[in-house]
Amino acid sequence: MSAAAAGQGRSGGGGGGRARFPGWKVLALGLLSASSVLAAMSREEKRRLGNQVIEMFDHAYSNYMEHAYPADELMPLTCRGRVRGQEPSRGDVDDALGKFSLTLIDTLDTLVVLNKTKEFEEAVKKVIRDVNLDNDIVVSVFETNIRVLGGLLGGHSVAIMLKEKGEAMQWYSGELLHMAKQLGYKLLPAFNTTSGLPYPRVNLKFGVRSPEARTGTETDTCTACAGTLILEFAALSRFTGASIFEEYARKALDFLWEKRQRSSNLVGVTINIHTGDWVRKDSGVGAGIDSYYEYLLKAYVLLGDDSFLERFNTHYDAIMRYISQPPLLLDVHIHKPMLNARTWMDSLLAFFPGLQVLKGDIRPAIETHEMLYQVIKKHNFLPEAFTTDFRVHWAQHPLRPEFAESTYFLYKATGDPYYLEVGKTLIENLNKYARVPCGFAAMKDVRTGSHEDRMDSFFLAEMFKYLYLLFTDKDDLTFDIEDYIFTTEAHLLPLWLSTTNQTAPRKNITTEYTELDDSNFDWTCPNTQILFPNDPMYAQSIREPLKNVVDKSCPRGVSRAEENLGNGPKPPLRARDFMASNPEHLEILKKMGVSLIHLKDGRVQLVQHAIQAASSLDAEDGLRFMQEMIELSSQQQKEQQLPPRAVQIVSHPFFGRVVLTAGPAQFGMDLSKHKSGTRGFVAVSKPYNGCSEITNPETLKEKIALMQRGQCMFAEKARNIQKAGAIGGIVIDDNEGSSSDTAPLFQMAGDGKNTDDITIPMLFLFNKEGSIILDAIQEYEAVEVLLSDKAKDRDLEMESMDQKSSDNDSHNQRSEEISTDLNLNPHDPEGESGLNSHTELGSNSVSLPNQDSCIPKLQETNSDSHMSELDNNPEEQSKTETDSNPSNSWDNKGQSVESILADWNEDIEAFEMMEKDEL
Repeated sequence: MSAAAAGQGRSGGGGGGRARFPGWKVLALGLLSASSVLAAMSREEKRRLGNQVIEMFDHAYSNYMEHAYPADELMPLTCRGRVRGQEPSRGDVDDALGKFSLTLIDTLDTLVVLNKTKEFEEAVKKVIRDVNLDNDIVVSVFETNIRVLGGLLGGHSVAIMLKEKGEAMQWYSGELLHMAKQLGYKLLPAFNTTSGLPYPRVNLKFGVRSPEARTGTETDTCTACAGTLILEFAALSRFTGASIFEEYARKALDFLWEKRQRSSNLVGVTINIHTGDWVRKDSGVGAGIDSYYEYLLKAYVLLGDDSFLERFNTHYDAIMRYISQPPLLLDVHIHKPMLNARTWMDSLLAFFPGLQVLKGDIRPAIETHEMLYQVIKKHNFLPEAFTTDFRVHWAQHPLRPEFAESTYFLYKATGDPYYLEVGKTLIENLNKYARVPCGFAAMKDVRTGSHEDRMDSFFLAEMFKYLYLLFTDKDDLTFDIEDYIFTTEAHLLPLWLSTTNQTAPRKNITTEYTELDDSNFDWTCPNTQILFPNDPMYAQSIREPLKNVVDKSCPRGVSRAEENLGNGPKPPLRARDFMASNPEHLEILKKMGVSLIHLKDGRVQLVQHAIQAASSLDAEDGLRFMQEMIELSSQQQKEQQLPPRAVQIVSHPFFGRVVLTAGPAQFGMDLSKHKSGTRGFVAVSKPYNGCSEITNPETLKEKIALMQRGQCMFAEKARNIQKAGAIGGIVIDDNEGSSSDTAPLFQMAGDGKNTDDITIPMLFLFNKEGSIILDAIQEYEAVEVLLSDKAKDRDLEMESMDQKSSDNDSHNQRSEEISTDLNLNPHDPEGESGLNSHTELGSNSVSLPNQDSCIPKLQETNSDSHMSELDNNPEEQSKTETDSNPSNSWDNKGQSVESILADWNEDIEAFEMMEKDEL
């Protein structure tokens, strides 16, 4: 089977292990001709788009090399390199950085795929000459494996290919492989556990657990972190003949398989590396688990070990039985897999349609991919997390490549030109919304279009690779991509490794743990007669019902429990449908063991006692109902917060491409009600703090005033600049180095007086974002900005580019109306209210649902028991900041929910963990 033609999970897929599976080539070619009845994209258009991808890559890569190298990553808004320790910590995200020129190593084989042989040769020489792998720094074992070890092995793979062809790299003598082996040995100390599961972090110089290492005290790791090693470690063993790497990776996989939940055949998200106990007992195909499944199937393809395929098929059957609720993929509990564990999905699951292509299960792949595409069409990018009714849950988008990956593999499997149009949309959105003068910037908030100062290495390693391959015919590539399998980071490993330096034959331990039904397992790739029953419109017929799924009022998947009910009893009551005034709903609550208690203040409290339920099934429904109510409460709290605003630099040379995340004000012009926003040139007020009468009114007249935070109330600053004739104001934080990347935004509140006299818009920028505007003034003098609720279309024509802006309809598509009604706190010493609000102690209070809404309006509070309250007179309050330093602002934590009965303990604990979970 072909690695590229067959498709992959988070990164690739291919053939090799057992056979080449030529049936996949028949599948791709046969469908290509059959689908010619559709409006196929011309070869010239495909070539144009392929060249556009190359130009985009050049823009990103050249800016990294010019402004960031040898740093690990580029910061595209400030045009400098991200060096760990020199920038504010971003937590676990920074564990990928090891002061080893991460982006350059991660990009090596992309250069060859894009036919940039000369640049590749120069890059390899730089890596050999400059990169040091012996740094005293703690890094993620998982990220270092897939990005750095995988990057070195991918670079070595294409280097020896070019050398054998005699076209380039004639001087190369395996230097990258030597570095990969050196790094492999530096990762091995992490495996010094009784279970064989690696520690999540390792010190490159001092290993684990020594005093100098500053790591080795961790007890937990994610399933993907321990289960995404076999391809790179086995390739390293096969390339070098040192079997120890493959042996360690196999031992970790064996342990995870042994610890799966036997009745459901699912694995949890987080496991104790010493005891093997599951810490997070929820299971899905997204963050924390994703590439574990991917590597089981690809390990079979690359290594030819039947046990890996048997394990994958066993897990896949469980996924399709419990997690797949087409087109949704929802997390469940491993011990009670009929019980959904959350009401939202994370963006990493976008890899799964590609993995399903490799499996040969095309229909659900098409369904889930189409659902994700509809979400993208609404928001321009896939939010980090979104709810089952397709509202934004986490608004960031760090330019992840998983959706582009699945698009490529679905096109290779179907030949349907529809997926070329999808890829074209991805290219247009990247250029239109993410491109900045120094590269491509991640999206801080897909709703506002604001940027984050990051361009992760995986953007160059994966995104451009998949997009280029999507539009490039096989004959136009300089080598046969089908001779390779892609890792989860899209690095190339040659299929001939399957027969090189094989480890000793191993006993198949898989069948010791489960009875396998061979009829469910595909030992070869299916043919087109099975996947596509002689119908070139097959894929379109699957997509068509999902075209408007995101725009429906209350779309949702049907749970397995509901599906099994058929025409029998009514499905369980869902929290989103609950009406406190509905007698039928109250009767259902009683059956589920949920009691209604009327409180003196007018609220009613929901309390569940499982022993009072009519049956064990009703008790389980009651638990799910209460968990859904808590989840909806958390979601509603986020939606009641005033959303962030955008400051967009529209003058030369930015042309709207730089969008800064800004905090809103609770006074002045409401930008959400003025879609055109306020546009004007900026000027610095005098005095800079804006706390007294403005001495340069002629400079501020008809301009947007820049002021420094501090020394007086925000409302006073607004009144002073408004009196001087300013049309808007931006307050810049005086805390050196503060950034929206690391600190939560807050709202600027009034001064406790009537603020109706303030009519101009006011926004707040942290120090780092404000410095971007101040630096621009120093360099370009005249700087024009747009203050708005979300970024507007970039004016591409001003840059004399050959691209045209899309219709403004795209803004209407991605707009998300979020209303708030916050009570202002006049006692706030500086007048700042947190976007990330605390709530007062008590129970979960829920306002009566709006009949026009899919989800009841909720207000989250902490709970001392498994209960929820309904508030007939809700008062949404936002706790205000009491310190002028925003870094002392709110930490939006999940609720503390204790179990009411021992029988439910493990489920409640898992739910608590999910509430606190971050991608």
